[in-house]
Amino acid sequence: MTANPPAHCCTVGFLHEGQANGEIQEIASISSYVSYPPDRSTNNAILFLTDAMGHRFINAQLIADQFAANGYFVVMPELFHGDPIPINYGAEFDIWGWYNNHLPPRVDPIVDTILGEMRTTLGCKRIGGVGYCFGGRYVCRYLKAGKLDAGFIAHPTMVQADEVEGIEGPLSIAAAITDAVFTTANRHESEEIIRRLGMPFQINLFSDVEHGFAVRCDLSQRRQRFAKENAFGQAVAWFDEYVKE
Repeated sequence: MTANPPAHCCTVGFLHEGQANGEIQEIASISSYVSYPPDRSTNNAILFLTDAMGHRFINAQLIADQFAANGYFVVMPELFHGDPIPINYGAEFDIWGWYNNHLPPRVDPIVDTILGEMRTTLGCKRIGGVGYCFGGRYVCRYLKAGKLDAGFIAHPTMVQADEVEGIEGPLSIAAAITDAVFTTANRHESEEIIRRLGMPFQINLFSDVEHGFAVRCDLSQRRQRFAKENAFGQAVAWFDEYVKE
């Protein structure tokens, strides 16, 4: 396993202020947050796979809008069948029990359906996958020919070694120095696997932050804000190189 099971750190953080510019749409009967680039083109796209807070979480919507402002059509589907975790729900919350209700047999069909719609009805020619925490596992699972063209993940959760071994495209990873889920050992194992595969890869390690920083950090703290902003910049630079035509 190259990322450990979820823990309390997967449920805590800070709400960010801002007004979302995208909208909630039904795509093949799946509720999705959609954000368009300034030119409204869908050629270069991002499938945004969220953390446990889901597609209605303002922090995730603001990030989706940032990707759109950088020229990408973004689709962020609801992955949890109406069962996301509210941020800071409480230390007593049984996250492992929740996670067991949202394993690949329930999540894969959603990703398959949305990718199918993006490749056909929505007219996407190139698609990058973004995965934060929970979503990181599914970027690895779908980083394959005909699915995702490139991937970016930040502080992933529950990624299996064989899922990393199965990637078929460029992968960029943003990691926190303090992380009980994506530990130093997990990070090194992931690095070794990808190195053996010969795929283009990048792993950035950020000091002064913990698991979840790329979505839920305290923006009033200068170094946390710096890490979040630079992890986002890392993702954009990666997709500009490996996705954008």
